[in-house]
Amino acid sequence: MNIHEYQAKELFQKYGIPVPAGAACRAGNEFDTALAGLPDEALVVKSQIHAGGRGKGTFTDGYQGGVKVVKSRAEAREAAAKMLGNTLVTHQTGPEGRKVQTVYFTQASDIVKEYYLAIVMDRATSSPVIIASTEGGVDIETVADQTPDKIIRVTVDPLLGLKPYQAREVAFGLGFKDDQFKQMVKLLANLYRLFWEKDCSLLEINPLVTTPEGKIEALDAKVNFDDNALFRLPDIAALRDLNEEDPKEIEASKYNLNYIALDGNIACMVNGAGLAMATMDIIKHFGGSPANFLDVGGGANAEQVTQAFKIILSDPNVKGILVNIFGGIMKCDTIATGIIEAAKAVKLDRPLVVRLEGTNVEAGKKLLGESGLAIEPADTLAEAAEKIVNLVGKA
Repeated sequence: MNIHEYQAKELFQKYGIPVPAGAACRAGNEFDTALAGLPDEALVVKSQIHAGGRGKGTFTDGYQGGVKVVKSRAEAREAAAKMLGNTLVTHQTGPEGRKVQTVYFTQASDIVKEYYLAIVMDRATSSPVIIASTEGGVDIETVADQTPDKIIRVTVDPLLGLKPYQAREVAFGLGFKDDQFKQMVKLLANLYRLFWEKDCSLLEINPLVTTPEGKIEALDAKVNFDDNALFRLPDIAALRDLNEEDPKEIEASKYNLNYIALDGNIACMVNGAGLAMATMDIIKHFGGSPANFLDVGGGANAEQVTQAFKIILSDPNVKGILVNIFGGIMKCDTIATGIIEAAKAVKLDRPLVVRLEGTNVEAGKKLLGESGLAIEPADTLAEAAEKIVNLVGKA
């Protein structure tokens, strides 16, 4: 789960991580109150959407930039009025853009130097990793590609937690000395405590800056959480902004379905994330374009399958459906029953190709064959993908 920058900075403040003063607004009549708590000098106005590249983005009405540095409260109010309710297009939103429903005013900081700092979960080692660099303010991927020697990596043992010597290693590697060295060690300890206590999958500060007064501040903040841990973190779950999510993805989550909308026209319904990725890849291999990632999980029932079909068909771009199920815990005859019930319930009017394999596969194929529905069977994934691409047409 993602949260907005202003929410992340509120969390930072609770954990003793220094950030510039700021205030968020969701309506124009809140501007004056929010700005009253900030100095009438250089300020930054930031559009709050779940996408990167805001500063270089363009609004659909032609207004440039979702992040603006202004010289006064009056200019901040003017910039915020142009952003709020407007649709911002960045390289991460796609051409449809994202409607800005919150703006964030924050005090501008004088910057001596920018740094990059993050804590991420390394799935290969099942351990948190601190990533830091003296090259802040740019994409870490660019730094890794062009100057990999400037990236510091420190793996933290999840049983032992962040040890003081590891925090000192990072602070030393970034070139901090004296009081700034102490600030950095303390900041890292607090950042790791937030990462661990709130089940984060990512904490990123880009840039982390030093000021002329010698202070270290987090100028930006990006925080992602492990969805599987939200049941024990009601305070974090409450930060979820449904306005930033695809309605189909929200509906899918109600039925424990893992759904991500894509921009193709062939819908996929699969059990297992790895199988779903393989299914999307082979659709592309045969010249098609997947419309979604949909993992119904290992124990889906007929109701979940029906809801999955409804969600798939709510996307007007979908021209055909490929079902690829490997029956293990979820038996093929059960999934076949669900497919038949779903096809009847939604009055399916688009091509449907089904590939079943695994437990009770023959019983499942028999049910589909006797259903009287226009279902195209396939014995292999390659055959299924080629059939649906030919039925729908290549991308």
